[in-house]
Amino acid sequence: MNLLLDTHAWLWFALGDASRISPHAREEIESASREGRLAVSVISVWEIAMLEAKGRIALGIPCEKWVESALSLPGLRLIDLDPGIAVASSRLPGEIHVDPADRILAATARSKNAVLATADLRLIEYGKSGYVRVLDLRV
Repeated sequence: MNLLLDTHAWLWFALGDASRISPHAREEIESASREGRLAVSVISVWEIAMLEAKGRIALGIPCEKWVESALSLPGLRLIDLDPGIAVASSRLPGEIHVDPADRILAATARSKNAVLATADLRLIEYGKSGYVRVLDLRV
């Protein structure tokens, strides 16, 4: 089973910030990494770039270099945004909030039969509805 990292999860994983991730979730992420089952959506690249451009995060190096390095983590692959995912994000079942990036992440997880690793309470609640499988990262 593939594990799709939410944007903040990818950031924490790439920065080695394990203190924000529960021990169980950390084990799942490390296992997925070892087995080549870890994924990140291209929408997360966009979100990181936007956060850095707005000064909400500091990467310590130019954003392009950080993304290149963070995408080269062992076992990690990039999932493109294809037309099917784009359309599916506008037609998700149940109640999900309106954040376009989170909708794309949920649609990507559903499309790729992946588990979404997140600490986002809205996505965790959406997962409890049974519409997407979620790995709760919270400590």
